[in-house]
Amino acid sequence: MTWRNTTERYGSWEIGIHWLMLLLIAAVYACMELRGIFPKGSGGYNGMKQWHFMLGMLVFWLAIVRLAARCAMPRPRIQPPPPAWQEWLASLVKVLMYALMLGLPLAGWLMFSASGKPVPFFGFDLPALIGPNKELGKQIKNVHETVANIGYWIIGLHAAAALFHHYWMRDNTLLRMLPARRKA
Repeated sequence: MTWRNTTERYGSWEIGIHWLMLLLIAAVYACMELRGIFPKGSGGYNGMKQWHFMLGMLVFWLAIVRLAARCAMPRPRIQPPPPAWQEWLASLVKVLMYALMLGLPLAGWLMFSASGKPVPFFGFDLPALIGPNKELGKQIKNVHETVANIGYWIIGLHAAAALFHHYWMRDNTLLRMLPARRKA
């Protein structure tokens, strides 16, 4: 398998970053969901929050790289071709996925900036994007949490569509994004 995309399948680079992003996004969500098992203000609680922020920012930077690669590489064709409405819906879901991967971390960064706190990123503090503003920070936090909850549905729709194509439509949608099997 080549590292670059072809018209038949995704390359190893794009397959790898796709599944890495899945793991990172799952870890970001898990950190916020699991922080509740620790008492508020405890080391475990604060550690989960910090990992949430750092992994979220990693998703942000990798999404930028992935988007640039997506623009530079060919898209593998789906065989047999799906109806136009499915192509349109798939494009919409991809736009929503990128909006999540870019928008949620950016909202978190803005939220931290508005609270006057540094944004931790694996030993570095990212610069503030805006000045301190408690009220704006609360508004951004509400938007961030609402969109993150909607994200469960968008991610679920993306996964369900891949399974629908594989098991119901019997096309190569899912197979294009799976690692190639070695031939015996």
